[in-house]
Amino acid sequence: MTSKLTVRLPYEAESSLEITLRQTFYCLEPQLRPHFPLTIPTQEQYSLLNKAILYAILSEPHLRKIHINHLHGVITDGYGYFTSILVIIVNDIYGKLVDSAKRQLLWITREMVDVATVGFTDLLGALLRQIVAGDSSEENLWVLRNGHPFLQKMGLPSSRRLIGFDCCFVCVSECRLITAGEKFGLCLRIGRDLVRLLQDLVHVPEFRVIWRDLLYAPSVFGVGIIQRWAVIGWLLKSSMKNYITSNMKLALFYDWLFFTNIEPALLLMVHSIPEYIDITNSLFEFLFLLLDNYDLERKEIVLRGISSSLHTLLRKGVVGSLEVLTRCDKISLNLKERLAELLSGYSGFVDNSRIPTSQML
Repeated sequence: MTSKLTVRLPYEAESSLEITLRQTFYCLEPQLRPHFPLTIPTQEQYSLLNKAILYAILSEPHLRKIHINHLHGVITDGYGYFTSILVIIVNDIYGKLVDSAKRQLLWITREMVDVATVGFTDLLGALLRQIVAGDSSEENLWVLRNGHPFLQKMGLPSSRRLIGFDCCFVCVSECRLITAGEKFGLCLRIGRDLVRLLQDLVHVPEFRVIWRDLLYAPSVFGVGIIQRWAVIGWLLKSSMKNYITSNMKLALFYDWLFFTNIEPALLLMVHSIPEYIDITNSLFEFLFLLLDNYDLERKEIVLRGISSSLHTLLRKGVVGSLEVLTRCDKISLNLKERLAELLSGYSGFVDNSRIPTSQML
């Protein structure tokens, strides 16, 4: 059967998604013509009806007003299921859609934005990713041109990466709108393509300001920045095999041995007290395991590297004192004793971090 939605080469198999949508449409076609049934569909019937109406809108442009009114009349989930199918279409077969189907897709998207459907920002993000970087072909410009009206509503310049090809439809000053907190959060859904856009246009003064703020003052965008130690802690608490967590811990402390990027491990140990003390203990145990077994021929070098790391972390003010570790009752006495021994090699450590005599007995 000839496809009404996509173009494919002779040797290419037809999309299973399109087959499903088309079959559903033909099964329910009598229900898609006025006068519409007044019965309340079951959950399964509701899902099938959403698919059938979507296929009808994409394949019958001349009847789209009828189909969209039918959709409005049957929706019970805030358009969530309907929008989720649109996202799948954009992600899976957008590049193969015939021009008429692409026009219908953008038209539906505008409708979904107008009624603020559940998941419409996911749909916009998926659609934005379809604008190909560096492609000034008529098809790509057509997507840009037709996408402009609802992209403006989101405070995002429709020109995206194609601005570099003198294809912008809004003034450059509008780009500053993406610094508005709530709108920048939506822009982030574009993902790395947004970074590529700014990198490509960093030579433009107005964009250079945005790029500089993104690198050095991200708080102006209203973004909830996550510290590296917090991400590492979350990963360690995830269900993983023992050898994976061991490799993660090795990666975390490896820099201590060679004295380069050393602060995340200590911050994780400190900030895990008291709620995640098991992380603190396990990291200490692993650190001393490295010291005792990692490279016996160069154990003194490893010892110096770890001691130097702790000394520098204190001197640089990464933490104010190690007392939070050496005086913590939830950390095993053996680990605290070893930490005190490790610190004793540097004068200045002992005064602030030595374990009280009462705890050593």
